[in-house]
Amino acid sequence: MPHTAEWKVRLYLFEDEGTTKARLVLDTGTRSLTGHGVAHCSPTDTDVPQIGDELAAGRALHDLGRQLVAVAESDIEGMGASETGQDNRPAAGWLT
Repeated sequence: MPHTAEWKVRLYLFEDEGTTKARLVLDTGTRSLTGHGVAHCSPTDTDVPQIGDELAAGRALHDLGRQLVAVAESDIEGMGASETGQDNRPAAGWLT
């Protein structure tokens, strides 16, 4: 059965005194999840805002990804399926 969906993602970056914070909001139309990430610039490092943005955004994406997998696993278990057997390694694809 064909399925098409559009999920909206918004990324907000805030930088203040060498600390970059990222907030990533995923809206699926039926659920909203928010990932957070932070990056700190060492006082001895050259201040390059782009690097802080990349680190904070990457960490927010990682946080959101963990949340999304947890929701999916909960939904699978809610359907009466057995545990997914997922450990902390990233999956390369769907379990078959």
